[in-house]
Amino acid sequence: MLRAVLIALAFAAALPAAAADSARLELLMVERAGCPWCQRFDREIAPIYGRTEFGVEAPLRRASLDDGQPRSAELDEPVRFTPTFVLLKGGREIGRIVGYSDNATFFGLLEKLIAAKAPRP
Repeated sequence: MLRAVLIALAFAAALPAAAADSARLELLMVERAGCPWCQRFDREIAPIYGRTEFGVEAPLRRASLDDGQPRSAELDEPVRFTPTFVLLKGGREIGRIVGYSDNATFFGLLEKLIAAKAPRP
């Protein structure tokens, strides 16, 4: 009986964590070796991204298109250009930004994407 109670408590404790994971945002950057716009992103944004409100809300994860299409995320369509930034919620695509030109444009597009696709309660 005690074992059943402990199992039930452990399962109940895991439910909020599972719900949090399904609501978790992540920004997947799909890049390719030698991509000059990826390199520019690495110089201008990558060093500070994790310290921004966006980096806290949607941590950056990377995947190389050289290895094929990312298998760790449910994408709406294949990635064709690099860099492509895919906003994921619970591992599923909810929006994307194709390309990178400068930091102001990137953060402006990301802000609009998050506001439209993953509004805050």
